[in-house]
Amino acid sequence: MAATRSVMRAVRVFEFGGPEVLKLQSDVLIPHPKEDQVLIKVHACGVNPVETYIRSGNYARKPALPYTPGSDVAGVVEGVGEHVTAFKKGDRVFTIGTISGGYADYAVAAANRVFPLSGKLDFRQGAAIGIPYFTAYRALFQKGRAKAGESVLVHGASGGVGIATCQIARACGLKVLGTSGTEEGMNMVLRNGAHQAFNHREANYIDKIKVVGCRGPIEINPRDTMSKESSIIGVSLFLATEEERRECATALLDGIEAGWLKPIVGSEYPLEKVVKAHEDIIHSSGARGKMVLLP
Repeated sequence: MAATRSVMRAVRVFEFGGPEVLKLQSDVLIPHPKEDQVLIKVHACGVNPVETYIRSGNYARKPALPYTPGSDVAGVVEGVGEHVTAFKKGDRVFTIGTISGGYADYAVAAANRVFPLSGKLDFRQGAAIGIPYFTAYRALFQKGRAKAGESVLVHGASGGVGIATCQIARACGLKVLGTSGTEEGMNMVLRNGAHQAFNHREANYIDKIKVVGCRGPIEINPRDTMSKESSIIGVSLFLATEEERRECATALLDGIEAGWLKPIVGSEYPLEKVVKAHEDIIHSSGARGKMVLLP
């Protein structure tokens, strides 16, 4: 009888830097699930902008080197550690975090970061749920305290977090305004919950808009916030409590069952093209759905 394959392909980062530091290796040991952990055969893994910031070394969170990036995995349970009762071998699942890294053939995740993947969604869509939808829900309700009947503007609404925000906000009774940099992106935004779409490449579009999310510095006059009684709120999913994560998960799993949570998958890359994926997620001309890696 043939021996079980004990090695896998995984992307490894040995030093912080540009996309070129992402190295695909084919002799990485398959991790074993420990207590309260789940081993998943990865069918798809989401690529998030935050993973490029971490890789560069210019982010608040710095993993110990070497490491494998990737939080949002979708796949099939290969094995479970002690005390795991919610999942068994063969279950379809998605994650909002991994321990060993998702840019790989297999990934280990804490059982409380793993959720059942409905048959309504494929693995590519499952890999698009994690950071985008949990971040969107946290921004709207746990931090923004959004209520039905209010208006929300989503800047860059055609990307992973943007589409998630539009779908959630629309389902929860908000008036949704979205921006995109292309005609195609604007149409996608309108198809996914926005009542109105704007092109953020047009001059003076900002006059109509309040902006959420930012990749660069912005100058703010505190007096303006006083005269309008406005708030500026930063959101980090990494700082969510276990209770807050459970609240997000409950709402989003309900959304999948209800049918309004439908991730839009954009560019797909094999593991061999991970460097290109990291270049494109930052420098591409316009986002169109969620970027995923397919091992």
